[in-house]
Amino acid sequence: MQGQQITGLYKPETVAEALAALSDLGGGGTVMAGATWIMRAPFRQEPMKPAYVSLAQIPELHRIELTQAHVRIGSAVTHARLVRELQAIPELRGLVSAAGDSANPAVRQAATVGGNLCTAEFAAADLIPALLCQDAEVEIVTTEGRQLLSLDAFLGLRERLERGYLLVSVLVPRRPLASAHARLPLRKAGDYPVAIVSVAVERRPDGHMRGVAIGVGSVEAVARRWRGLERALEGLPLDVSRIHQLALDLADEFVGRDGPEVPGWYRVKVLPTLVRRAFATLQQH
Repeated sequence: MQGQQITGLYKPETVAEALAALSDLGGGGTVMAGATWIMRAPFRQEPMKPAYVSLAQIPELHRIELTQAHVRIGSAVTHARLVRELQAIPELRGLVSAAGDSANPAVRQAATVGGNLCTAEFAAADLIPALLCQDAEVEIVTTEGRQLLSLDAFLGLRERLERGYLLVSVLVPRRPLASAHARLPLRKAGDYPVAIVSVAVERRPDGHMRGVAIGVGSVEAVARRWRGLERALEGLPLDVSRIHQLALDLADEFVGRDGPEVPGWYRVKVLPTLVRRAFATLQQH
């Protein structure tokens, strides 16, 4: 960090104050989101911002609200708290598993939902594939007001959004789903996964699947749904061997990102095994 200095850490107590601080700082400041990623910037030879805006003091961002229609999760809710407060909700088992298996216990106590979603440079975020499977929406606020975006749309826009925006919450619709999450961690640094697969399906009384959703993360630069495999599985019985074979047949839909830890082809190669593991977990529920 030689030659770098953080000159300010702002701690607003309302969303409006946070937006004002970001506006005043302009390009010289940003939200303290994805803090563990930010603190590792010097190791990646990346500059840090002169100033950061912490969201830890804003009560609205720490709320979890449960209704019959949805679960609203504040952007400052930690991974550890997600596990504690949502583990009794059957349809969110995949999301709870994603939060509970991510990184390590110390990071899970600090890492937040908003940090996981907003750190565009971090391709290995565990929560995103699980939330994509749930058709989650994000609530953002700008100087022009609040708006809801699908998570998929937000992922495509987040790098182009104006600096003065905040992700306030994630809205997860409640539906009769079975969901699961599988990840393959790096051998030398288990915090970061080589690849991630999350699945969510509705199971008919005859055992067949509908509304199949499969989220894939860490393989490409941005997590996304595996639409081809979803279409192939729609209406089929939950047969893990057949699902694995279809995943093998369709894996070339992905072009893996190369990195210093593993080559891109390896990320794609392990995808069918993770799909098999995730659907095998569904069979147990």
